[in-house]
Amino acid sequence: MYQIVQKEQFSENVVKLVVHAPRIARSRKPGHFIILRIDEKGERIPLTIAEANIEAGTITLVVQNVGVSSKRLCAMNVGDQILDLVGPLGKATHISEVGTVLACGGGVGIAPLLPIVEGFKKAGNRVVTVLAARTKELIILEKEIRQWSDEVIIMTDDGSYGTKGLVTQGAEEIIKREKVDECVTIGPAVMMKFVALLTQKYEIPTQASLNAIMVDGTGMCGACRASVGGQTKFTCIDGPEFNAHQIDFDELILRLGGYKAEEKQAWERANS
Repeated sequence: MYQIVQKEQFSENVVKLVVHAPRIARSRKPGHFIILRIDEKGERIPLTIAEANIEAGTITLVVQNVGVSSKRLCAMNVGDQILDLVGPLGKATHISEVGTVLACGGGVGIAPLLPIVEGFKKAGNRVVTVLAARTKELIILEKEIRQWSDEVIIMTDDGSYGTKGLVTQGAEEIIKREKVDECVTIGPAVMMKFVALLTQKYEIPTQASLNAIMVDGTGMCGACRASVGGQTKFTCIDGPEFNAHQIDFDELILRLGGYKAEEKQAWERANS
């Protein structure tokens, strides 16, 4: 059992949970994720590890309330215990000293972006981060991101914070004013698609972390498959990060919507 030792409500539907998991905390690297089950009848939920504290033996997870299982997880409190927590899973982010790194995060994608930004900064890079969300309330972990960034640009759809506009607008301003050697983007699939199109135009190597539907997390079920460079890749073992210019984002977006009807039925049953 894995105990929740800290909880913070970022917004109405986004929660930060700090969970006691010392073995995972010791071995986790940027880009790694875990899969958890709340109880024996619980759905398996993949979540990226936002932070790890080796001394305290804890990992930080950011959860968005989007369905029945995530709603249950968001409702848990300090002292509650999670039955299963498996990880670290996936391949760690390849981090090296490249020069200037442009990091683009959207919504809850800012959480998995945090350890990557930290890693690139510690490797000696200049890191410029663009954070984007619909409104000010949905910008998360800004203080932590600023700690590891040379500059942070905030973009909101409604202009309630930072500059009104999309993540690509903020990113292109950076690209036009200085040489960017590498880009990493994490957020909604459609956001990553347009970041990839932008950086491809400027010939900037770009990595995107995919949020594919996932079941077992070990490469056996094939649910998280994605087309990358014309080949089928499994997000759980080959990723979650891939060359963004080779990802078939249109196929990914279609696959992400594959269970909308079932998700709606489950939500209606849970709330009836």
